[in-house]
Amino acid sequence: MKAYLRLFAPLAVLAMVGLALADDSCKKAGCSGCCGSAVSTHTTATASLGEAKCPVTGEPVSADASIAYKGGKLYFCCPGCGSKFTANTEKYAAKANQQLAVTGQVVQVACPLSGGKLNPATKTKVAGVDVCFCCNNCKAKVAKADPAKQLEMVFGKAFDKAFQPKKEKKQDKAA
Repeated sequence: MKAYLRLFAPLAVLAMVGLALADDSCKKAGCSGCCGSAVSTHTTATASLGEAKCPVTGEPVSADASIAYKGGKLYFCCPGCGSKFTANTEKYAAKANQQLAVTGQVVQVACPLSGGKLNPATKTKVAGVDVCFCCNNCKAKVAKADPAKQLEMVFGKAFDKAFQPKKEKKQDKAA
């Protein structure tokens, strides 16, 4: 037991320090938090593209292959996938919308199922993204679904009522 504590105690301390630093940097960048809370738990716009996957192939994305999409930038593994996406946007929409969320280009403003007010106590991970719901019933509906259905429920057609493009803060110009 002592060996276990000696091994994992320093790791726990490092993890807590890392979370504190990440939260502080997010607040300095003007982040208002996730699901209406004051604590920043979502992925910010400065997130590594290494977390994002091509909506067409599921492969890691390249910063050199992107298109404008829903007020943000959608990344692909190669330029050819951008063409495939454009030719059949509806087929890849849920994965594309999820990528906007995972890269911090959108903010959640409503429950993806009901369109209702967000309840921070219902926060859960859906396809790698922190998502809130209006109530535990909506959360349970998504939790019961298989991962592919969860992706569709949250990031499919419901996406536009639940998420909005992140607005960049305008800097006041000195007169």
